[in-house]
Formats: sequence, C-alpha cells, structure tokens
Amino acid sequence: MQRRPRVIPPVYLLAAILVMLALHFTVPIRQLLYWPMRWVGLVPIVGGVLIGGSSAVLFARRKTTIRPGEVSSALVADGPFGFTRNPIYLAMVLLLAGAALLLGSVSPWVVIPPFVWLINRNIIPMEEAMLTDAFGDEYRQYQNRVRRWI
Repeated sequence: MQRRPRVIPPVYLLAAILVMLALHFTVPIRQLLYWPMRWVGLVPIVGGVLIGGSSAVLFARRKTTIRPGEVSSALVADGPFGFTRNPIYLAMVLLLAGAALLLGSVSPWVVIPPFVWLINRNIIPMEEAMLTDAFGDEYRQYQNRVRRWI
C-alpha cells in the first residue's frame, strides 16, 4: 500500500530555508551573531549532513525505500535509528538551525517550530502507520525503545 504525502519533506525543508532567508533580509528583528562567529552554523549543518547521509546509506544497504509514502521492505533500527526514529527529519532540523546561525539574526529561528510541527502532523503519523502495518509488533517494540525525535 502506498500513501503519498501531499508535500514531501524536502519541499518543506526548501520552503523553510526560503522563508528563513526572506525573514532575515526583510525583518531581521535583531542580529545575534556577527562574522566570524556566524560560522558556528557549520557545526549543526555538518552534523545534519552526517546523520542524514548515514541514514540514507543504511536504507540503501537494506535495499528499502527512503521515500515517504512507499512501503518499506526492511525495518532499519541501527545507526542513527538507534537514538531517534526519524534521523532524517532531525538532520533537516539541524540544517535549519545551522542556517539560522549562519544568518545570525532572530527571524530565521521562528521558522523551525512550524517546520517540526508540519513534519509531526503531515508526515510522521503516515509513516508510522505504514511501518506498523508492515512490521507489526517488531515496529511497536522499536517505538517503545526509541523516541520519535531525540
């Protein structure tokens, strides 16, 4: 069974980045960080790339889909999936936090909570229902062991 989300997560990510940029350049509210301190934003970006990249590699190794709405052929529960059930979405939040730090103003930070809310509301419940259908008790045990985010 396939349940395609209306908007896929990379679109949410791209939209969030564009809104962050727009807010920063039109209503920056207050500058918190100045150059060169803004380079600290690279730390969460690198962390997000590492977590997201290693998650994608695990999907490829298990020969299961990474696309939301497609049925998984394997339950991935190791690597970053051992400390969060949604490492790719956590990686996206880290990318957004890094972007906000690089921009240095307050405005970009207001985008992150709605991004998390949208993913929590529109994507994760669908994925969890599909994983429960596909893996039953094995997935429910995994849910009991590992938190949704961190």
